[in-house]
Amino acid sequence: MHKTDRSEWAVLKEADLPLEVVILIIGGMAMLIVGVLLFPVSNGTLPYYENGFYGLLLIIFALQMITLGKTPVGDMTRSKPVLAAGVIIAAVGIVTCFIPISVYLPRVLLFLSFGPGGFLLLLQMCFAKDKLRCWSRYGGIFKHLILGCAVVYLLSMFIALLFWQRSLLTTPVSGVVVLIFGVAILYLAGVLRKIYRMYPEAATRPGGDVELSTEQAMLLLTGVFMLLLGVRLVPVGLGLIPFSGSAQLGLLMVIFSVQMLASGNTPIGPFPRSWLVVAFGLLFAALGIVSCLIPEILVPVLTILVGVLNIFGGIIALVKMRVSRPGHPVGAREPIPPVLARLSAVQLAMNLLSVMFGVSMLIPGMVPVPVIGVILAVNGCVLLYLLSILVELDKIRGTMGRVT
Repeated sequence: MHKTDRSEWAVLKEADLPLEVVILIIGGMAMLIVGVLLFPVSNGTLPYYENGFYGLLLIIFALQMITLGKTPVGDMTRSKPVLAAGVIIAAVGIVTCFIPISVYLPRVLLFLSFGPGGFLLLLQMCFAKDKLRCWSRYGGIFKHLILGCAVVYLLSMFIALLFWQRSLLTTPVSGVVVLIFGVAILYLAGVLRKIYRMYPEAATRPGGDVELSTEQAMLLLTGVFMLLLGVRLVPVGLGLIPFSGSAQLGLLMVIFSVQMLASGNTPIGPFPRSWLVVAFGLLFAALGIVSCLIPEILVPVLTILVGVLNIFGGIIALVKMRVSRPGHPVGAREPIPPVLARLSAVQLAMNLLSVMFGVSMLIPGMVPVPVIGVILAVNGCVLLYLLSILVELDKIRGTMGRVT
């Protein structure tokens, strides 16, 4: 009985998943799902949205650059140029998902990332002093790290050829290759998780002149996503350009999932990052990946889910703001620092916009599409402004810490 109780509560224990492992899990899941779906796609059972797959992979690369300083050609310090490159790649990925047009630029970027990028990473592993030679001496789990990295780098170079020459293999055979690649990525994620548990110092992020927390990096990505989505919806509502609503919802679900897996932040508020939250994050990721790849199949379900989550998330945050600011006796109110006043105003605006967006999702036609686009663009700007305030607060705390 005691063992049963322990197993029941195990899902509420804190999950030890470093951010690098989280991103690899999302990437591995994407490859596994694509590999499985390519079989029914090959015989015409399911449609396939190529732009969604390309855009999703670019966003995963951008996530690594923005949050970890990891680029397709190796680890770098988290500098402003690396951050800018990550944001640009994320923007290309977002636009690629949204608009079903030519995929030449995304294909070139993915070819360079997987092909020359994989080759350079393999060379670095073989010849860098702190990699292959050290790992070989350590033995144990590090032998699995050598195997995992080598297989992932070699397969990434082969995947690059498929991006460049799509007719190189038949669709079912390509599906098998992509499946194996997904398994290799998940294997590497598992090995890294074990290493980071044994040697926590190995998970230390590289230094640099950009100090964004995981939450702030995700806020940056979400702000860019909302801004680009809003800007695109205006001409879409006027019938000027095509648009993939399925990929839009899918990307939003993937962003939700990364936030949940990395820090326990959910659309309805922060929670302890337990294995239960991780399980829901993986479910969100799977739904989002499928929606990016297969047009329209999950749109009705995800429309309701995203709408409800935005409404409840906005309302809950508004209630928390009200509760955290109870009334004070006359004359007892203390002056509020300007930066905190701006933070409060931005949070209020963001929560109201979240509710408005959720309502527009649940009641189609109530708000014209161009107006929804304006709401989302404003939401994106508010999120980016919130990020600037949070960075300013971090600098103030740092200055106060040095003074004390």
